[in-house]
Amino acid sequence: MSQDQTTEATPHLNTVDWFNYRRRSSYQVRVGKLTLGGDAPLRIQSMTTADTMDIDKTVAESERMIDAGCELVRITAPSKKEAEALKTIAEALHDKGHEIPLVADIHFTPNAAEIAADHVEKIRVNPGNYADKKRFLDIEYTDETYAEELQRIRKRFTPLVLKCKALGRAMRIGTNHGSLSDRIMSRYGDTPKGMVESAMEFLRICRDNDYHDLVISMKASNPQVMVQAYRLLVASMDAEGMNYPLHLGVTEAGDGEDGRIKSAVGIGALLEDGLGDTIRVSLTEAPEAELPVARMLVERYDNRPHTKQRAVPLSFDPYSYSRRSSREAAGLGGKQVPRVVHDLRPGPITEAKLYGCGYRYSVPLDKWNLDDFACDFIYAGSETITFELPGTLAVLQDAEQWQNRTRHYPVWQANEWIESHPAEWHFVRVRIDDLTDDFVTRIQNSNQTILILEATTQHAMSELRAACMALDAADCDVPVILRRTFDNLDTDRFQLYAATDVGSPLLDGFGDGIWIEGQGLPLQLRNSTAFGILQATRTRISKTEYISCPSCGRTLFDLQETTAKIRNVTSHLKGIKIGIMGCIVNGPGEMADADYGYVGTGPGKINLYKEKEVVEKNVPEDRAVDALIELIRSHGDWVEPVAQD
Repeated sequence: MSQDQTTEATPHLNTVDWFNYRRRSSYQVRVGKLTLGGDAPLRIQSMTTADTMDIDKTVAESERMIDAGCELVRITAPSKKEAEALKTIAEALHDKGHEIPLVADIHFTPNAAEIAADHVEKIRVNPGNYADKKRFLDIEYTDETYAEELQRIRKRFTPLVLKCKALGRAMRIGTNHGSLSDRIMSRYGDTPKGMVESAMEFLRICRDNDYHDLVISMKASNPQVMVQAYRLLVASMDAEGMNYPLHLGVTEAGDGEDGRIKSAVGIGALLEDGLGDTIRVSLTEAPEAELPVARMLVERYDNRPHTKQRAVPLSFDPYSYSRRSSREAAGLGGKQVPRVVHDLRPGPITEAKLYGCGYRYSVPLDKWNLDDFACDFIYAGSETITFELPGTLAVLQDAEQWQNRTRHYPVWQANEWIESHPAEWHFVRVRIDDLTDDFVTRIQNSNQTILILEATTQHAMSELRAACMALDAADCDVPVILRRTFDNLDTDRFQLYAATDVGSPLLDGFGDGIWIEGQGLPLQLRNSTAFGILQATRTRISKTEYISCPSCGRTLFDLQETTAKIRNVTSHLKGIKIGIMGCIVNGPGEMADADYGYVGTGPGKINLYKEKEVVEKNVPEDRAVDALIELIRSHGDWVEPVAQD
């Protein structure tokens, strides 16, 4: 059955349901002996970091990835010699009993792609640099001159299409936000629309040649942009009768906790929408470290049932960000950044307990010191606060034990709420299932209410989003805290699941605060996770952000060591974004919205960037970090770190 026939037979399966989980039906592609898309399981993959010409090292690294669960191994082929080396690598892995598909990663070199197609099961091309160059030029096009450019691209790309079709090879058309061509940027701007059109131009060439073994990706280091681009891609493919499978990923996510949370926010949001057929978690770590994280993300969707929530009118734009309009109350809502709430129970509330959520009390000085991750509200339940709190912290207490003090607020269960209570503001906890029309009418008529929406099922993301849209449909502008509790999870799953369930609604503009709980997990972990989610969704910036590529065979320095070194001296610079890129392929364009860039340009040589402009070239690596600090200082963004008490 052809691609067009498949789409015509099941057009209703290609539309995202914003209220109920249902996996998108995609065209099934075969990659070697692996099926991808259609009813195949969600596949996980990674990419080698070794120099491709170091055959033994690349093979050994591939084996470690396979042992960790990798289902597709991607290897860079920046020139013809690396493309030819793929034959030896493939044979070595086959001799060791591995039949896993290999993917050649191509940038700038169509001739390398055509050579690689002889040796591996899949080719990845970047439409931003396969037939175009990026010189950051603004070019004026008429419709006629733009059409001529499309003919040039068609002539350049068609030979690879025909070869892959003849050999039965699959192809990924992988758009990157930061490497859009000057042609696309001049026509569509630095937008999700430009990302989508960059891929659609190549897809149309494939379709015209009756070649459909395709996988598409829309990667960005900003999860907001990434999610919007994938959604717009699906809508654009639907409009043109296409339903190719999707490869999901947040590029340059970074390392450690930040990289995991950022990846989960972007990938998780799309998986919750039913989108995605294969994923890669791009961490600045050893490639085998990516696979367990990817597996934890996709395992939630194994045999996940469809849901049947009530639909209401959409009150958000899936293709651009706009925060939900709410009134301001008790420091929440309105134009305030999303607030963080933590439960400090069980046991008495003491000064020492506040350490885990960003507050350090100095006994000799009798003062509070605040971290960048200082939460905004604590929930004390029925406990009484017996000491003076920092002036930036508020207390939520059960209504029966409420202390009528400054910045103390009563918390009601929905069925016990008394509107005539003397408190200035009321916090009302309601489970999603109990958010009835009658209840919405009650809170709509109360200007003193903040709503705590509690999601309790595996469909938490769509439930929270739908509940906020139900409030909007009733013209109820009450501020909303998104609450999610996880029981019996390890640290990694807690962070990944919380980032998905709470981070995804934030990406859509919903939520004036977040309250996440993990039974038995340290408060400090829950606190850093909450602030990490807000940082990843770009809704509240509390720390330095590192846009760091995951390394590959093109990388010109040790990315893990360098990232750690830069983080060690810059992590106190609140709100600064630093791009750390191993080579120019993942260089100024890939950094997209970074404030400063550290990019490998040759062995032992670094180029430093201010935004997308090179300001210092060929800095010796041994003094490049100091030069980066001086660059930041010269632009007025450097502050000296403060010694901790």
